[in-house]
Amino acid sequence: MDFKKIDKMAMDLGISKENPKRIESAIKYSLVIASRNGNSCVIYENLVKFVSNLLEIDATQIEEEIIDLKATENIFIEEREEKEWIYLNNFYIAEKNIADKLIALNDTKNIKKMKNFKLELEKVEKKQDIILSEEQRKAVSAVNDNNVCIITGGPGTGKTTIIKTIIDIYKTRKMKVVLCAPTGRAAKRMQEQSGEEATTIHRLLEIRKLDDQDDYLSVDYPITPIDADVVIIDEMSMVDMFLMNHILKAIYLGTKLILVGDINQLPSVGPGNVLQDIIESNAIKTIELNKIFRQAAKSKIITNAHRVNNGEGFIGVEESKDKLEDFFYINEMSQEKILQDVISLCSGRLQNYGNYDFFKNIQVLTPTKKGILGTKELNKELQNVLNPKVNIEKQHGGRVFRPGDRVMQVKNNYDIYWEKEIDDKIEAGAGIFNGELGRINSIDENEKQIEVCFDDEKVAWYDFTNLDELEHSYSITIHKSQRK
Repeated sequence: MDFKKIDKMAMDLGISKENPKRIESAIKYSLVIASRNGNSCVIYENLVKFVSNLLEIDATQIEEEIIDLKATENIFIEEREEKEWIYLNNFYIAEKNIADKLIALNDTKNIKKMKNFKLELEKVEKKQDIILSEEQRKAVSAVNDNNVCIITGGPGTGKTTIIKTIIDIYKTRKMKVVLCAPTGRAAKRMQEQSGEEATTIHRLLEIRKLDDQDDYLSVDYPITPIDADVVIIDEMSMVDMFLMNHILKAIYLGTKLILVGDINQLPSVGPGNVLQDIIESNAIKTIELNKIFRQAAKSKIITNAHRVNNGEGFIGVEESKDKLEDFFYINEMSQEKILQDVISLCSGRLQNYGNYDFFKNIQVLTPTKKGILGTKELNKELQNVLNPKVNIEKQHGGRVFRPGDRVMQVKNNYDIYWEKEIDDKIEAGAGIFNGELGRINSIDENEKQIEVCFDDEKVAWYDFTNLDELEHSYSITIHKSQRK
């Protein structure tokens, strides 16, 4: 519940404005609000001012309760940069754990270092029939020379080739390499690109129900240690401080840890800006890839991504009949006209440029949920055009579900049962995770279930009572697309 509503109820029951419990609760609430914006701590003066305005009381009383909260280890105050920064205690412990473990890993004897590394690298290049660039060679060599290493760069700079090379080098020495990523979609893409098994960090650590706020923000949550010689984590920009704390708890000293990501992507949804902060600390060896490879440079998508990062305008072309173009810019100021353009593009117009089918290879992204161009309205409009009303449909929470609808799981559900056919055998398991996409196969009114087939061919059954976990995904927010 909203703090202000609870506070009003308490005041109506006779709690005084200066009640210490009221002030303590407001301080904790304010720090939690800050964490929802990605911050792990706030400046002392800013916190006092915010709480004073929230409670309409004098700053002196707030400062007294801050002292008490510190004494009882509810909060931690750190002095740096000539300022005092206030953390909720578990936030500070998580940050300190991350820093301490990274330094410990890095300072441990490099027992996995190869003596004839240059020769091993040449063998892999010959096997893969590739010639690494100088930047890529430095990145691979840095992995050999350091227990912890960061490889960062934008799209088209060769991060995937580096990962594949590292895997091959260590596998030839019979070492175990573990690949993981923060989301199911990122892990799937990592697996497709590397040709090796990859998993989500949650599955790797055998973390189950972390949706509960107290569990997620616990620094002592029990995790399964990672049995590996080398751990490679992709899409590190999406990893928040608490997930990073869990990962590092699971890694044995002597294991090589490779963090791969692009700091120019959206930061993690949770608190902390882990990848960028580690890079800026200069405590961990970092290789930054800047060169766009010739094949990638042919793509205007990749070229424009780098131009935007460099503060330049993107190269846009008006819609044309050139099927080789992969980037178009439609300059339109009217929201209604933009909506019609989106519907037109999704319902056949893109056939001019290839065999594009909406349900197979088109995704609409938008920055917001609200408004005529937000996900809610776009999903309704696109559903009506691409999957119009049928006899069998299910209304729930203001949404209408139909067979054929594109949907997304919007929270982690570790218990939902699924089946998947592999080589004429049925594999069964449990767990569908936030960001997984699929389509509704059928709606069974008798069993009161909806059957969904996800993009990785898992088939799951949702009771009508669990439909809050599904949203239409004809259009999704940019943040959600990153979580995929």
